[in-house]
Amino acid sequence: MSFTRPIEVSAAAMRVHPRLASAVKAGDSSLPPLNVGVAGEGADMTVARAAAPSLRFHGGCQLSFDDADLGFALALIAAGALPATVPAGDSASTRALLTLARKVAASDVGVLICGPTGTGKEGLARFVHAGSARRHRQFVGANCAAIPDTLLEATLFGTERGAFTGSTAATPGLFRAANGGTLLLDEVGEMSLPLQAKLLRALQEREVLPVGAARPVATDVRVIGTCNRDLLSEVAAGRFRADLFYRLAVFPLTTTALAARPDDLVPIVAALWLRQRISAWPTVDALARLAAHPWPGNVRELGSVLARAAILADGGIVGAEQIVFDTIPDARGLSLDHAVRLAEQERIRSALAGCEGHRGRTARALGISERTLRYKLASISGSTTLQ
Repeated sequence: MSFTRPIEVSAAAMRVHPRLASAVKAGDSSLPPLNVGVAGEGADMTVARAAAPSLRFHGGCQLSFDDADLGFALALIAAGALPATVPAGDSASTRALLTLARKVAASDVGVLICGPTGTGKEGLARFVHAGSARRHRQFVGANCAAIPDTLLEATLFGTERGAFTGSTAATPGLFRAANGGTLLLDEVGEMSLPLQAKLLRALQEREVLPVGAARPVATDVRVIGTCNRDLLSEVAAGRFRADLFYRLAVFPLTTTALAARPDDLVPIVAALWLRQRISAWPTVDALARLAAHPWPGNVRELGSVLARAAILADGGIVGAEQIVFDTIPDARGLSLDHAVRLAEQERIRSALAGCEGHRGRTARALGISERTLRYKLASISGSTTLQ
């Protein structure tokens, strides 16, 4: 197998991980070379080894590992050589998804990325941007669920000076900040219907009307939306505009839960290992414990678990005992106050699931304000225990 960009492991090992650097030794010219590189601009990383546990690379250097460590060593090398904009993963579903994403990146149509929370939707959006003709311009993101609806319009479209009390200067807004590039609207399904109508006009006319302005301003932006629920169901229920859905979802992409693609686990662990600069080394038992977990929080949960493992690492080694997961405590034997809090948390989780993650609908179902719901969700995120 040939590659367009081979790397020399003597340099790459030092850059990728200390364990790889310490394994470098004088090469054996009788071994066939191991090519590590990228098969085309923005393409997947593929690693092929000639002989195990010794691997020979370009430049006369050789890495030597125990058989048990070899798989993770290769995953680290691949992750180190992979461009930062390419999502990690080696499953058939991920490869098929990236193939589709490359095709849509070459066009300039709207993209809607749907999938469970924590499955890499923003990373996939960045991958589309990096493969597009807009890659040299700005990639700007806005979380529609995190910005109050009263502020989201000004955040997206900008404001004129004096548009509201205390407004002493004009602001451009994210559409103009991303001009010529890509604007990511994360959790676009959380947007109110009135604001959806204004977004639709901005997409159709390629212009925005800043708050307080009398004339629209032309923009040139590619918009990518993401959502963690079925927007077609929201359309059927009258909570999301059908015309906006079809404007955004010219090309829909779908990410899947981490548990549904086990072949992606080790590549993603390796990528996070490097991103978090973890200098320790995982044992086979640690990797097996990671593989056995169902990952309800997907890649976001995985990143948290690895960060915790790095802190708990003993003597430069991450063992199975350092892989610690979050769990909700059993209410039996707890005080009444604690049991009530647990029951409240479970009721909120159930309502969120029943409302498909829509915070406004969840708050109404619970009979509380959205602000109170945000407060309680923040309390829940800080109340889990370790197992």
